[in-house]
Amino acid sequence: MSSPSKRREMDVMKLMMSDYNVEMINDGLSEFNVEFHGPKESLYEAGVWKIRVELPDAYPYKSPSIGFVNKIFHPNVDELSGSVCLDVINQSWSPMFDLLNVFEVFLPQLLLYPNPSDPLNGDAASLMMKDPKQYDEKVKEYCERYAKKDNNIKCTGEDESEEDEISDNESGSSGGDDDDIAGHADP
Repeated sequence: MSSPSKRREMDVMKLMMSDYNVEMINDGLSEFNVEFHGPKESLYEAGVWKIRVELPDAYPYKSPSIGFVNKIFHPNVDELSGSVCLDVINQSWSPMFDLLNVFEVFLPQLLLYPNPSDPLNGDAASLMMKDPKQYDEKVKEYCERYAKKDNNIKCTGEDESEEDEISDNESGSSGGDDDDIAGHADP
């Protein structure tokens, strides 16, 4: 049986060698961002998200911490923190799972099959149950506004989504603001 550090290294390498763009945050293998595309034939198909992954020292025996960096409208994702409410990660994690499972199975299933009865985003859950058509429109609006591939490539932190949060009801910002935002370090 391999040690947790070897397993961590192997899982991160498998992720890097797959179709995922992985951006290391510090020198070690415990924090990184992964570029994640919305699953085909879903409302999220047009979106590209930056997913923050933190691996605890006890990984794979303890689950990774997963969160969306850019905003997403989903009943099981906290809009402000990006935290994910996903049973298989939060409660029933097993060392049999690896990081590829998270990005190829768990997150796509989360986006394909939202669970409004166990919400982290009450507004999304309520809208999904009361007015599915308006919910669909809001999901697509968020994909267009916060999950464009161009935004994720040019923006290495959550700076742009923070700016959009501040001016949530505005349609855009001046070019000078973007230059100032790009210089901020990730918290």
